[in-house]
Amino acid sequence: MWRVPRQLCVRVARGGKLSGPRHRPAAFMSTLLINQAQYAWLKELGLREENEGVYNGSWGGRGEVSLEMGKILVEGVGEVQEYVDVCDYAVGLSRMIGGPILPSERPGHALIEQWNPVGLVGIITAFNFPVAVYGWNNAIAMICGNVCLWKGAPTTSLISVAVTKIIAKVLEDNKLPGAICSLTCGGADIGTAMAKDERVNLLSFTGSTQVGRQVALMVQERFGRSLLELGGNNAIIAFEDADLSLVVPSVLFAAVGTAGQRCTTARRLFLHESIHDEVVNRLKKAYAQIRVGNPWDSDVLYGPLHTKQAVSMFLAAVEDAKKEGGTVVYGGKVMDRPGNYVEPTVVTGLAHNASIAHTETFAPILYVFKFKNEEEVFAWNNEVKQGLSSSIFTKDLGRIFRWLGPKGSDCGIVNVNIPTSGAEIGGAFGGEKHTGGGRESGSDAWKQYMRRSTCTINYSKDLPLAQGIKFQ
Repeated sequence: MWRVPRQLCVRVARGGKLSGPRHRPAAFMSTLLINQAQYAWLKELGLREENEGVYNGSWGGRGEVSLEMGKILVEGVGEVQEYVDVCDYAVGLSRMIGGPILPSERPGHALIEQWNPVGLVGIITAFNFPVAVYGWNNAIAMICGNVCLWKGAPTTSLISVAVTKIIAKVLEDNKLPGAICSLTCGGADIGTAMAKDERVNLLSFTGSTQVGRQVALMVQERFGRSLLELGGNNAIIAFEDADLSLVVPSVLFAAVGTAGQRCTTARRLFLHESIHDEVVNRLKKAYAQIRVGNPWDSDVLYGPLHTKQAVSMFLAAVEDAKKEGGTVVYGGKVMDRPGNYVEPTVVTGLAHNASIAHTETFAPILYVFKFKNEEEVFAWNNEVKQGLSSSIFTKDLGRIFRWLGPKGSDCGIVNVNIPTSGAEIGGAFGGEKHTGGGRESGSDAWKQYMRRSTCTINYSKDLPLAQGIKFQ
């Protein structure tokens, strides 16, 4: 995608210079992405070969649309703001990264920990956060001294191009090559090439556990380094002393936000048996008040799923839940409106270890369970293969610290009295087990983008050996 005067052209990169907008040969028109079968969705958006404007939210007379991802306006703006925030954070971090000076057991010697850039950081991101996740990686990787090669999701290529153009301009305005942050668009073949290429010193991958496993194996085969941010089957636990005025809106945001397409989306809700019915009834009332509509409408809280395939997966999961004994108490159907809209769904009555409840479905389906005691529910939280985000609602201080401790949650994000979604950039983001173990954004996540050397410096005239060894 290149910007030309008053027009937007979307085409395959072939090298060479662009011809003027008024004098394009037929060969040029045949290379437009919009004329290729795999990018037929561009025409579904109302795009033509040439389109007036780009930032006004309108295409070809089709009216305002939410391009590519489909998330609501406030979340889209928030995602861009998150990239800005990460850049602010990274600028400060750039003056603080480094290793310690360590005491040496040998007189006249010093130990220094030196951190250097790894080199080229490959970044593969998913459709659900087409800006922010790249920002987490890109901003931190750059202040560590690296260059970046980004492959966004095939279904959000326009966003990837737009973001890269902005970054390139900032770099070039500051006398740096725009290619420091390069972009490639494509599918699995591009990702495979990045995973296998020894020139990619670190590969950060965000996506499904299934694909992440394949990526990790390809990178490990060449003894490369990978940073994996994979799936999550996240749980919220509400105890009998929970403040329900916090529980209900937290569950609503965590389960319904981004139409259930966050890796931190709450997919399991464990309610103490004494509050189960009341919370479910409150949730049903809250779900009924969700404002559904055009994602560009600032008042809308709930938009479409990303693709038709996601709708099919939603329907299959609802049917599987019913077959396993679940009862759909809210939603469960496709909405009768244009687009990939499905009803936010609540399912009760399943066993805690039901197969469907242990399967991550990227859709707004919440499975609700009853529990009796702390030991039981902590175990249920940890029994799924993923370990990304988790949260409890309680006023019991002892229980809170047990939850945070070694016998509590085994997730990378362990919250108290807040949703599973909505992490701040200052902490390290990531999870355990099948979530991949990688950490991005804040805290000491910067270390994953650097290589460490332990340096011993002898500033004396003697040559003592460590551990008191004599070799003479």
